[in-house]
Amino acid sequence: MSFSPREILKFVEENDVKFIRLTFSDVSGSLKNVAIMPDELPRAFEYGIPFDASSISGCREDMLLVPDISTLSVLPWRPKSGRVVRFFCSLRNADGSDYRGDMRTELTNYINELRLDGYSCEMGTKCEFYLFDLDSRGEPTKTPHDNGGYLDVAPLDKCENARREICLSLEEMGMHPKSSCHKHGPAQNEIDFRESEPVTAADNMVHYKTVVKSIAAQNGLFASFMPKPLPNEHGSALSILLSLRKNGEPIFGTSPDDMTHEGKCFISGVLERIREITAFLNPTTNSYKRFGIGYAPKYVDWSFENRSQLIRIPRTAGLSPRIELRSADACCNPYITFRLILAAGIEGIRSGNCSILESTLNHSSSSELEPLPHSLEEACRIARESDFVKRNLPEETRSDIFSQLDKQVQEYNLARNKDEFEENYYFKFV
Repeated sequence: MSFSPREILKFVEENDVKFIRLTFSDVSGSLKNVAIMPDELPRAFEYGIPFDASSISGCREDMLLVPDISTLSVLPWRPKSGRVVRFFCSLRNADGSDYRGDMRTELTNYINELRLDGYSCEMGTKCEFYLFDLDSRGEPTKTPHDNGGYLDVAPLDKCENARREICLSLEEMGMHPKSSCHKHGPAQNEIDFRESEPVTAADNMVHYKTVVKSIAAQNGLFASFMPKPLPNEHGSALSILLSLRKNGEPIFGTSPDDMTHEGKCFISGVLERIREITAFLNPTTNSYKRFGIGYAPKYVDWSFENRSQLIRIPRTAGLSPRIELRSADACCNPYITFRLILAAGIEGIRSGNCSILESTLNHSSSSELEPLPHSLEEACRIARESDFVKRNLPEETRSDIFSQLDKQVQEYNLARNKDEFEENYYFKFV
């Protein structure tokens, strides 16, 4: 949506808006916000709102939040009288200059660079989560809300009312979900988003988690995006769909015969770099317990047909040809994740080499394929040694992320009870 500051100020006045949430994502992908009153909005548009960011990972002590006026959205679960609206914001240094560690701005700038080369991109997400019951004190349990299975309906699917409310809230906010369903695990759910411009898709993903958790709480439930919350059940994935056009023409196809050379090179580029960027796509120790279980990928491979491959190329009539990357989970920072995936694919196009794609297709057994990292510790080591990561993430961002990941790995290795550590560290907080 396109608004002018004057139009937004008029909307705020006419719709009884009393609070404005200025939201942003920290380096780990967690949503943060500062709430201001309507009278402060003109200053926010012109100069930004100062705040103390010293306790926010990936930020400096004093920073500014500058609203992106195109991201105005009313929070539908808040009161109709005294409404609350939200903006996504850019992070600026205290002097008003761009902050290099703001990955939303970094992704925006990268997309603009691709446009200059004739590329246009759309991305979408399919994100899974579990719904758990609360105990008598209102605290989350590990008891799934139902025992339903894949695509079940009521009464086996007891999550459908919460899912419907989530989708309606997302729709009211202009976030465009296109489908939802019960997944394979008990009380496991998925909501599929329409593809959109990458920054918008990342914004949607960040806010989606908050919407799910808020609506679940209103229904007396607890939503968890932990990648593997139940040891003997399916894990929860974040599948990323990506379509790319060069000068208006799609580079991917729905069969080997109509896949362009650029499309093959893009996929090869992602396959080439996937092990180096896995620490950013899967940033918890728990993430690696999902790989190879159920339909989760385990190897660096791709397919037009198989649904357990790392990269799947769907054959869907009426939709633009696209690829689906299936290894990420909802604990990632989507701005960083989308940036690295795109950079890997574009690097592949510029190299003109699609040999990796062809070689992985010709392997006859999994023993000939390279595996994804087996642990967060291994993934961090590979990422640290990667020149590709160094070229595509600012030094401040890399330092902050690796510091966080090292802390997780160290505490996990020292923990006597690894499952208890992960439950305390991730279950309630992701």
